[in-house]
Amino acid sequence: MSHESCYHCGLPVPASTHFTVEIKGESQPMCCPGCQAVATAICDGGLSRFYQYRAANATRPDLSKQSVLEAYDLPEVQADYVEQIPDVSGKPSHLRIQLLVGGITCAACAWLIEQHLEKLSGILSVRVNVTNHRAVVEWDAQQLKLSELLKAFLTIGYDARPSSDEAARSLREKENRRFIQRLGVAGLGMMQAGMIAVGLYAGAFQGMDPVWQNYLRWVSLIIALPVVLFSAYPFFQAAIRNLRIGHLTMDVPVSLAIGLAFTASCWATVSKTGEVYFDSVSMFTFFLLLGRYLEMRVRHRNDSYAEGLGQLLPPTTTKLSEQGEVSVPVKSLQADDLIRIAVGETIPCDGKIEEGVSSVVEAVLTGEQLPVFKQPGDLVSAGTVNSENPLIVRVSAVGKQTRLSAILSLVEQAKTEKPVQVALADRVAGYFVLAVLFIAAGVALWWWQHEPQQALWVVLSVLVVTCPCALSLATPAAMAVATGALRQKGFLVSRGHVLEVLSSADQMIFDKTGTLTLGNMTIAEVIPLSGLSKEVLSKEVLSEKTLVQIAAGLESGSRHPISKAFSEIAEKIAVNNIEQQVGAGISGMVDVDEIPGNIFSATGLNTASGQIKVAIGQPSYITSLFDIALPVLPTNDATKLPLLLATEQGPLGWVLLQDQLRPGAAEAIRKLKSAGLGVSLLSGDRENSVADMAQKLGIEHWFGEMSPEQKLIQAKQLQQSGHRLVMVGDGINDVPVLSGADVSVALGDATDFARIHADSIMLSGNLDTLPNAIALARATRSIIRQNLIWALLYNLVALPLAAAGMIPPWAAAIGMSTSSLLVVLNALRLNRL
Repeated sequence: MSHESCYHCGLPVPASTHFTVEIKGESQPMCCPGCQAVATAICDGGLSRFYQYRAANATRPDLSKQSVLEAYDLPEVQADYVEQIPDVSGKPSHLRIQLLVGGITCAACAWLIEQHLEKLSGILSVRVNVTNHRAVVEWDAQQLKLSELLKAFLTIGYDARPSSDEAARSLREKENRRFIQRLGVAGLGMMQAGMIAVGLYAGAFQGMDPVWQNYLRWVSLIIALPVVLFSAYPFFQAAIRNLRIGHLTMDVPVSLAIGLAFTASCWATVSKTGEVYFDSVSMFTFFLLLGRYLEMRVRHRNDSYAEGLGQLLPPTTTKLSEQGEVSVPVKSLQADDLIRIAVGETIPCDGKIEEGVSSVVEAVLTGEQLPVFKQPGDLVSAGTVNSENPLIVRVSAVGKQTRLSAILSLVEQAKTEKPVQVALADRVAGYFVLAVLFIAAGVALWWWQHEPQQALWVVLSVLVVTCPCALSLATPAAMAVATGALRQKGFLVSRGHVLEVLSSADQMIFDKTGTLTLGNMTIAEVIPLSGLSKEVLSKEVLSEKTLVQIAAGLESGSRHPISKAFSEIAEKIAVNNIEQQVGAGISGMVDVDEIPGNIFSATGLNTASGQIKVAIGQPSYITSLFDIALPVLPTNDATKLPLLLATEQGPLGWVLLQDQLRPGAAEAIRKLKSAGLGVSLLSGDRENSVADMAQKLGIEHWFGEMSPEQKLIQAKQLQQSGHRLVMVGDGINDVPVLSGADVSVALGDATDFARIHADSIMLSGNLDTLPNAIALARATRSIIRQNLIWALLYNLVALPLAAAGMIPPWAAAIGMSTSSLLVVLNALRLNRL
């Protein structure tokens, strides 16, 4: 008996066994295949932290359940990703899980998965998101086990696993590697088969020795064989899957075209009769794979950003206990625990302040960068940042019970409720191929009765000439060109439906702070005041430069976001004995000799050291600190923040701060309205500030002081009225409405979480890019319609000629290729717009 213990259950490892699992880069011993299967499932699901945080060894699994899928039924495996949903009384009702689904290729896959799973006993709801390949499933654990749920995916050809960052990364790497292999084989086959086809076509016109012709055909067959068996395998797999449920998608005609053309070419090669189409088969496979690969790369790039709640919250925090302060995992916190939040730290949970006074940046919830004053008894939320002083917080909610988690739940709900955008080409091709199949069958029957020896080649000509190559390229070719053109202008399209919706959108919704503005406070104006007595001040007022230098000296040691407005002031007047009143202002002592020109006299000063007390902050704080009268506010502009600078002898001047308007904002709004779009402004900022911004930009429809939930409700009301929405935002508080809109646009400097859930990203940050994107989307819609019309007209004209035996197969192949080339050339015209 070995002295080693099983890493999973802790039991001794028999000397004769050699079961191991690699955990965090180290090979760990296992006592049996059951423990090995469970540990493998835990690590493959990205849950290796289970072993770090567990309080005791896991129980040894039942050896009768050796399947890895059955390991997902264990509570310790489910702990991190299965959520219990309560009923109206608060008691656990059913379970919910988010799964990462491999093998999804189009909207039909989502339909298939939902239809199949909803037939299972115990399934309450299934929602599949095609764009990020995730499914949210709710089920009754009393009627259905998680392992049985995962097996249901496998029976229809999809690989589902609990969603986690590690699992998603592993699936992306595997999918990308296999796609490159398939694309490389298809590209190489297309080039080699194409060169040989040139010789075969030339020989057909000028004459070629049958021996050499047959030799070249065999070489072409060998080259095309791996293209069909390996590169085109996903098309055949999806087609078989869809045919089983009687659902026609583009994969069905694609597979028929590739399969029949390749089979007929093989027969022609073996029998030394007829024509071969190995070059067309390879070309068709390559271009279709290329389109899907580009779509996959966009999706992978979007998913590679920070993922999930774990990126918004710290992994550990400082817990207060009888033994003192100890660092613990956030997931181990419970209600009523006391934690210490240092300056600059992200608050990991919802709770109530027990000790300390500070300012908290709640941009994660409200989108506004200005901190909110907090004191004992006030509530704080997970994801917000403590900006000034340490706090002691009593935990009230952790994880999925926090307010931040509620916002993320809104995100998932909005994304799953988004209407599925089905490409027009897929809808047309499904009916078209069905009609072609019936026609081909009729043509085969007629020729079999009249000239049986010609029946196969005539039918093949019908299938080749009507192959939906141009039809299938009509949409992706134009989309690829338009997407590339937009990317060059700094507008990154992350979802396939963006251009389609942009072309027909009639409502544009903007956030304010960080979207229409840059979200950075700057000095807008400095107004000196003559509030000091003549005995103290030898001149009437201080200069604007001196006022700014004093203010910069006061703000130099502050962590408050307002202090950033003074950070670029190079010449600061030294201030000592600085005291900061959280959420109100800053005071300190300044040497009179530091003031340029020594304009202060010693007369009237309360200090014998030649120093004078100065302060800057909210007007109410300054007047209360020095017991002076409030001077008249210099402006009624709600977009400007007034700070009062004063001494105990009276006010020195006003410093007005203002958030900068984003470049191109005004021009973008004007162009959008000229293009016929309605423009709305939804913000969590003060109503008077939002109203002033709306008036300046000419926006008639606006709302202020809105929560993320209220923004989403407003967007849904517009959609229910028949409008198609484009939402432009930058913060996590905008994510629910970004996900609920028909198309969402995130700014390039937006939060990672906003970029993840946006359909497109405006990398340039110039809002004038938006009207240009809409103009190009409308042009793209026109090009797609032209391509579809051409593809359909070509097929309608060529079909009767092929059915009559007037088009030989080789001419049908040339016609198919020419039709596809014209579609691509027409799409390239978008580069000139």
